[in-house]
Amino acid sequence: MMSQFIFKPFEEMKEADYQEIGFKSGLEVHQQLLTAKKLFCRCPAGQYSRHYDAEILRHMRPTLSELGEYDGTALMEFKTRKEIIYQIHHDTVCTYEMDDTPPFELNEAALDIALEIAMLYDCAMVDEIHIARKQYLDGSIPTGFQRTTIVGVDGCIPYQGRKIHIVQLGLEEDACREVSDVGHRRVYLTDRLGMPLVETVTAPEMRTPQEVAEVGQLLRRLVRSTGKVRTGSGAARQDVNVSVTGGTRVEIKGVYRIPNIPRLTYNEAMRQWNLLRLREELIRRGITPETFSARVENVTKLLRKTRYQPVQLAISNGLIVNCVVLQGFKDLLRWPTQTDTYFSREISDRVRVIACLTTLPNILHSDSPGETLASSEWQNVKRAVGATDDDTLVIVWGDPMDAKQGAQEIMIRAKEATIGVPSETRQALEDGTNGFERILPGPNRMYPDTDLPPKQIKSERLARIRETLPPQIWALENWYRELGIPADTIEPLTISPFRDLFAKVVKEWGISPKVAAIACIQSPKRLKRKGLPIERLAVSTMEGIFMALKNGQITADGILILMEQAVRDDQFEKIRLLSPLKETELETIIRKAIQDLKATTYSADHAEEILMGMVMGKLRGRVPGKKVMEMVKFYWQEEK
Repeated sequence: MMSQFIFKPFEEMKEADYQEIGFKSGLEVHQQLLTAKKLFCRCPAGQYSRHYDAEILRHMRPTLSELGEYDGTALMEFKTRKEIIYQIHHDTVCTYEMDDTPPFELNEAALDIALEIAMLYDCAMVDEIHIARKQYLDGSIPTGFQRTTIVGVDGCIPYQGRKIHIVQLGLEEDACREVSDVGHRRVYLTDRLGMPLVETVTAPEMRTPQEVAEVGQLLRRLVRSTGKVRTGSGAARQDVNVSVTGGTRVEIKGVYRIPNIPRLTYNEAMRQWNLLRLREELIRRGITPETFSARVENVTKLLRKTRYQPVQLAISNGLIVNCVVLQGFKDLLRWPTQTDTYFSREISDRVRVIACLTTLPNILHSDSPGETLASSEWQNVKRAVGATDDDTLVIVWGDPMDAKQGAQEIMIRAKEATIGVPSETRQALEDGTNGFERILPGPNRMYPDTDLPPKQIKSERLARIRETLPPQIWALENWYRELGIPADTIEPLTISPFRDLFAKVVKEWGISPKVAAIACIQSPKRLKRKGLPIERLAVSTMEGIFMALKNGQITADGILILMEQAVRDDQFEKIRLLSPLKETELETIIRKAIQDLKATTYSADHAEEILMGMVMGKLRGRVPGKKVMEMVKFYWQEEK
């Protein structure tokens, strides 16, 4: 028997709670690489557009493997009877992407970046890469497969005093962007198709949802530390694998935001745990895979006068209404699975995805009778189909083929409840829950590519990459902590474009680490809050500002002033090239300010404050404020 553990609200779950249910999770992180060209052709990478020149229609059909078997995912996709539409633009797509010509040779720049990232993971580097084909059966790649290769294995990263193992680092091509998926028509944009990306696969060693997100952030910062990956929306995507004791590996696809991971994995763990409890309840009722029983009846005529609008509209449009009798399932479609979610959505999702009945609601069930048909109508249906008080009725509607497919999927998913947790790929939803996407692909989805030969990775190539390998971010963080820079600058500095400049000015120029860190991380944020274009702050610009500080041309207070002038393009070069200010020059400026003040009507109580503003406005960060204040007070008292 299973533990009587009951899930607490997300905020109340502790590590011990996750340990009790046997929570286990791993990551597959896909990160686009910053290359000019795609991976297996010479089309430009990173050019996105909603515009397209033509559309291509394809249908996906299953074929027998060399072992004489059909892949489960292929059969599922075939049942959907989807039309796949590819929207193509001549600037970003060639005949390779459309599977009309063989691949070009592998993009060497992309391979170098992948090898560099594998080294940062401390992977064992392969000495020869072999291109394989990985089946992609949802239509997101026109060929039906993705070309991929492994460049490193058996790596690790440090995390909270232990190691998270990196199973492998792969180099592969990206898939299309989905535009829409409604009914039997799925539309893709092909501008992203074929762009190079790396896939980092971790071992399932994260023990809480928070750990999964923290490791995800660590992996994100490591690849970004190279400066050779794309950033922004969609440039990185996480697939999260989750299981609990007694459950199975379930893959949540396409998590775009790492902060969403904790609630997503919490809900998946809850879903698996509750599905296992549902199986227990079914066993208690005597329902097993062998004793499971269900049947389908056409109830279109019986409901032709219903006032429930979705069914009324369906019948008026000539659609079919089927009723599935799930024997012994009374009240089980109201069995909780995820937060504010019930087993009925497991069934609805299957009907939506496989029968393509995408307009919701797409099912009704007798476990929630008051929300749908009138009670008298439920009674009529119950009598007509010969159901008992222990049964649940599920109604589905559509054209004859879709209604039939929908009924079949209802029975299939209900029977799977007697097994426990089905192996699925699931989709991340905005509310932190997840929904069915497709059957998990089989273990034989990868096979050798016959178009591309193996490629040797020579030791000279690896040595060349190691010469310019950036420091690992955890080593940098330890050094930054030793320097005593502000805590909120430590992590951002590891991936900042000014990281190497920071090291130079601190080690070679003797500039204060705290001053340099604030200038590199905090000051750009202050300028951004003013709405200024901080992208103008090139590394060479910041180097010039630090050089001015080193040469005594400005003070630490003057850094932000020069940075603002640089982004505003306000005589920055003229100010940067000023010579160090002499004390006699400062005295002249102060005395001139005093005379200008006396020529006006001023408040004696605020004279020194006014003078400070006048003088500092002229000095523009070239003299420390404390020194200016002392000299202003001295000369003002002297004048009085």
